[in-house]
Amino acid sequence: MEVQFLGGADEIGRSAVLVDDSLLLDYGMASESPPQYPVGDVDPDAVVVSHGHLDHVGAVPALMSSGDLPPVHWTPPTRDLATTLAEDTLKLHGSTPRCPFTDTDVRRLTQASVTHGYGESFEAAGYEVTLYNAGHIPGSAHVLVDDGDTRLLYTGDFHTGDQRLVAPSTARPEADAVICESTYSDVTHEARDAVERRFAESIQQTVWQGGTVVVPAFAIGRTQEAMLVCAAHDVDCYVDGMGQRVTTQLKRHPEFLRDADALAGATSSARFVDGRDGQRKRIAKQNTVIITTSGMLSGGPAMTYVPAIRQHPTNKVALTGYQVEGTPGRELLETGSAELDGRVMPVSAQVELHQFSAHADRDGLLEFLDSYRETPVLINHGDRTAAFAEELRADGFTASAPALGEAVGL
Repeated sequence: MEVQFLGGADEIGRSAVLVDDSLLLDYGMASESPPQYPVGDVDPDAVVVSHGHLDHVGAVPALMSSGDLPPVHWTPPTRDLATTLAEDTLKLHGSTPRCPFTDTDVRRLTQASVTHGYGESFEAAGYEVTLYNAGHIPGSAHVLVDDGDTRLLYTGDFHTGDQRLVAPSTARPEADAVICESTYSDVTHEARDAVERRFAESIQQTVWQGGTVVVPAFAIGRTQEAMLVCAAHDVDCYVDGMGQRVTTQLKRHPEFLRDADALAGATSSARFVDGRDGQRKRIAKQNTVIITTSGMLSGGPAMTYVPAIRQHPTNKVALTGYQVEGTPGRELLETGSAELDGRVMPVSAQVELHQFSAHADRDGLLEFLDSYRETPVLINHGDRTAAFAEELRADGFTASAPALGEAVGL
């Protein structure tokens, strides 16, 4: 078996691994300007997608542009999320050369879709493939690929710790080689209950003081997690942006949720915003909590809410995840001002960062890999893959960090 890294090698974004020039594992895009896509030309016999985040699934519709439609295998939530992301990408970039696919390709993707549950083995491009819960977002999967001689485990993004939305990764299938993500290989996450408690206390205090809290959150996973935290701590909230549609989609797949009843309850207690007739500006004047896209302040209804609350120091912007360098969210954290909707604005409101990560931290990665001490490990999806591979070698692992475009024989 040979694997080639077409993206996600010593980088986070545009993940893509090609197995024997035949089976493609993920095909994502990096949300840069302009967007970045996997390298090389591919014509796979089949595709398996680990989960529905843009950096793993964003470019899959481009594979539908030729006459033959390779079957695309994924879980039902991943299928729904991929379609939503593709439609959003077309809205943002569809009329420019930045988008490598059309609405016709998105319709073809629906025709090529084949869904599977966890633990259900299936055939793809002549391989036996099995998906296991990865604990990252609903429908996220570890992918086990078996050619009869070699069993390759592709972790995708995963989490071994607690989240309210999804159960943690616990499956450790036997494998002869592992491709492992390394997003937080040098970070130790604070205990989730402590992060949650501080977040809830912070936003409650602001509301009690008469302020408004804007909670920028990713549409997929983070919006729902923030809703569940608010519901658990009796915090009333509004929900705006693409996260509304995603929440509705995820509720259709209760078997992929940790507690479907809890999400239904959180949805019932939250107030969804339709954005008509100046509704957002009226809501921003209330002392309330608003969960909204985008998570890094690069668009979405946050472009209305943050400018509306920015001038009063009683108000608060409570960021809920990592802010990529160059994004308005990162700029706001570091400088106290940000370019919002085309204008650079100083923000007098309080700005906080609460790390609700959906990735395994260093301890989680090592805990996972401890099951594969006798197995070659290939490190990807991180900005320090070589360093982490070296640390693993010092701990007795056979580990390496392939370069972009590199092919590795297993």
